[in-house]
Amino acid sequence: MPSVLAPLHECALGLLQGGMRTADVSRAIAINCNVRTVKRLRQRYRETRWTADCPRSGRPCVTTTVQDRNIRTSHLRNRYRMATTTARVTQGTQNPHISAQTVCNRLREARLRACRPVVRQVLNRHHWQQRCLWAQTHRRWTRQDWQKVLFTDETRFCLTRGDGRICVYRRRNECYTKACTLERDKFGVGGSDMVWGSVSQRPRTELVIAGNLNAVIYREDNLLPMVPFLQDHPDMTLKHDNVTSHTAHFVRDFLQDRNVGVLPWPAKSPDLNPIEHVWDLLDRRVRARAIPPRNVQELAGALVEEWGNTSQQELANLVQSMRRRCTAVLNAAGGHTRH
Repeated sequence: MPSVLAPLHECALGLLQGGMRTADVSRAIAINCNVRTVKRLRQRYRETRWTADCPRSGRPCVTTTVQDRNIRTSHLRNRYRMATTTARVTQGTQNPHISAQTVCNRLREARLRACRPVVRQVLNRHHWQQRCLWAQTHRRWTRQDWQKVLFTDETRFCLTRGDGRICVYRRRNECYTKACTLERDKFGVGGSDMVWGSVSQRPRTELVIAGNLNAVIYREDNLLPMVPFLQDHPDMTLKHDNVTSHTAHFVRDFLQDRNVGVLPWPAKSPDLNPIEHVWDLLDRRVRARAIPPRNVQELAGALVEEWGNTSQQELANLVQSMRRRCTAVLNAAGGHTRH
């Protein structure tokens, strides 16, 4: 029998005081309202002068205060501990063991919820120290200093990819129905494009569609066409990461012969490179197209088009975030940041 809503209590009391019969009031205020409910409401008002429901004790808790604290502490010490594991080793007040849902309820009361972990690269103590040292050195760089840095990077865009965040709502025994099955090739089977580009607060370079990038291709196809751009801006400093194709000896000699300065860069620091956000922006815009690319040629054309459609102000805003990125690395003692 559904309970009567609180606003209807005052309405029912007013009808009773107006002289209406109890049975008529029960039919008037709600569907399926029992006559005894109206009688109890009238009796409660006569005794307490109050129409609200009395507080109820609710379902008794199956864990003690000490057990609640132990559940919270165990999951704070091991953030990947499963609720089922805690439920098996915790004895309830009424049952031999508690349920996993009880553990989740106690953790929710402690503001601990199960979420997908953020995936980042493995950082050891040396990486932490180098990131802190680099951030401390460049934290006081002004906006004019970052204007002289040309951020470069390469990445691979796949035509098809898996997305672990896609969910499907289905009934029981509907796992393999057509409406509940996601048909998709394996990761990268449909083809991919390796692209290389550079951004700065000044005009960017063209997006280069590259194949399998090695030191020779990087020097001939990427750096060599960029030499006139660097010669037009002699105060610019090149930034690239520490992959093998960038740190090869003849690549270093090539840059030294043309008097191109290279910004030192700490290993495993994609969160410090603003061009990583440009790649994410390109990926989202390409996949949000009304007609998504169907082959690698269309994917390459869409990437070049979206690269050209990206405004220079968006790129400048990303470059201007370098001081905040350095501060975030220092606050994290060289660890991972939200960037």
